[in-house]
Amino acid sequence: MSTRLTRRYESALVYAAQLHATQKRKGGDIPYITHLMSVSSLVLEGGGDEDEAIAGLLHDGPEDQGGHETLNEIKQLFGDRVAHIVAGCTDSFAAEKPEWRGRKEAYLAHLEEAEPSIMLVSCADKLHNARTILEDYYHVGESLWDRFNASRDGTLWYYAELARIFGTKGPTILAPRLVRTVSELHAACRSSDKESQETGGQSS
Repeated sequence: MSTRLTRRYESALVYAAQLHATQKRKGGDIPYITHLMSVSSLVLEGGGDEDEAIAGLLHDGPEDQGGHETLNEIKQLFGDRVAHIVAGCTDSFAAEKPEWRGRKEAYLAHLEEAEPSIMLVSCADKLHNARTILEDYYHVGESLWDRFNASRDGTLWYYAELARIFGTKGPTILAPRLVRTVSELHAACRSSDKESQETGGQSS
């Protein structure tokens, strides 16, 4: 059965567009709202309901734009359940984020025990990010990693762990897509490393 979207969803889309109006995607001039729309779309493709689709639009709000204050506003505007899912997809509410590796390890541990709605929205988020990383890697090669706070090895480790957790716990429709995308990313990196070794230089 398809999910019926109401004016709540329209309001959430406008709110997300305004909240992230000044943000761009890493490495380019693409408005950040495109990521949020893609995540919400994947949530719906994965069988999500309206609350979960709204959480897909708002999942980065507290982390990027205002912390707990933004989460409280989301709760007031869209309800407890949406705010709860958004909180479960947030790895830091602080303006100055903790050290990357420890923050990601804590988030991975959280996912091991997370409820299905949080798993669905988080998996949609990570799937869209992984697809973007893979496509950009094919386009720009190793220079891609300069965009990230983590090293190449750190980023590949994190997505491998995400694929492991989601591949075990679901969600059913989206998790296999994430596993395939992460596997392809690792294969592309191995191929690039092999080519670089064979030519005695750095891959582009």
